[in-house]
Amino acid sequence: MPLIVQKFGGSSVSDAEKIKHVAQRVLQTQAEGNQVCVVVSAMGDTTDELIDLADSVTTDVTGSREMDILLTAGERISMSLLALAIKELGGKAMSFTGFQAGISTDSEHGSARIWKIDPKRIQEAMAQGNIAVVAGFQGFSFENGDTTTLGRGGSDTTAVALAAAMNADICEIYSDVDGVYTADPRVVPRARKLAQIDLDSMLELSSSGAKILYIRAVEFARRHAVPLRVRSTFSADPGTLVYTSKPGEEMEEPIVSGVATDDTQSKITVIGVPDRPGKAAEIFQIVAEAGANIDMIVQNVSTTENHLSDISFTLPHSDRPKVVDALKGRQSDVGFASVTYDDEIGKLSIVGAGMKTSSGVSAKLFGALAKAGINIEMISTSEIRISVITRADQLKEATRVVHTAFELDAADTAVVYAGTGR
Repeated sequence: MPLIVQKFGGSSVSDAEKIKHVAQRVLQTQAEGNQVCVVVSAMGDTTDELIDLADSVTTDVTGSREMDILLTAGERISMSLLALAIKELGGKAMSFTGFQAGISTDSEHGSARIWKIDPKRIQEAMAQGNIAVVAGFQGFSFENGDTTTLGRGGSDTTAVALAAAMNADICEIYSDVDGVYTADPRVVPRARKLAQIDLDSMLELSSSGAKILYIRAVEFARRHAVPLRVRSTFSADPGTLVYTSKPGEEMEEPIVSGVATDDTQSKITVIGVPDRPGKAAEIFQIVAEAGANIDMIVQNVSTTENHLSDISFTLPHSDRPKVVDALKGRQSDVGFASVTYDDEIGKLSIVGAGMKTSSGVSAKLFGALAKAGINIEMISTSEIRISVITRADQLKEATRVVHTAFELDAADTAVVYAGTGR
């Protein structure tokens, strides 16, 4: 029998009626002649509510053993309720925690990485006619057996990893929109749904801020050649196929597949850096020791008699305070003049595999932004992506302008069924 792994996000299981609806959908999938493994997120905003609750009793709300135990409760509630709903409808189901599902990780609480999966119990349950319902976002440390969590978007990663471990025919990711769109339909109402997109372009979109699929899940799918389909829980639309090309199956790719935005970054500028070999390395060693992930980097060319330059880089808002403090603490060692930061920036990215063989893409992007009076502060490129930094309050307008410039607008308004995108 074909094996399908289905993942339902928080908006899909946010209340009892939606859980009943999901139960009907997975039973229908099984009735069509498939074995079904379902991965669920916590209901609605449960994870955020648990974090707020922890925040009311402690200042240590990230990356601890006890927080991982607390946060995994949300997915355990969802998995149990869905299994009960399936049984109520006459089906057979068994629910599994990350530990019971055999998801072994390292011991990095809050952001554990999957080490190995032994899906034996899940496979046995499905062989007996059960729908296997697995709690997403969680596993257990192979080093000490402690409960671990996989970080934001961990349920997507759980689903793709299980699909890879069981050699599933496809992994379906369900949310409250009909698939992958050319832009966030909440920002660009006439964003167009893509029938298909290659994994490399999806990876770039996810890394650039598109929230429909989390980057770790897409990385896992590319590494293990897992075909993905992004669909809506609330419609029968076939969604978007996220595929990896095999020899002999290459297709003509669109020049631009989509526009992604990210308003969760800050820009740090290190001013007056001595223009000598090794100084940039010293700065980014400090950043690395602070545990921050850098996105874009720009270094100005030294033009003064003093041979000083400025280095700017972007990183998540949450990392900015510790990085600024770390740089100021080592200012005299490195010899730069000062550090400034800017939290009011936004990143816009265009992505498309066809950009590799097309000219004029940059000119069209920059021309559209210039015509709209939107200034570009930083630029970064890859083979299939161009990213720019603008003012945060201009980001939505920039997205709509660029989307139209590349003729991505659809004739009709996109439908968003629940409102969160997950």
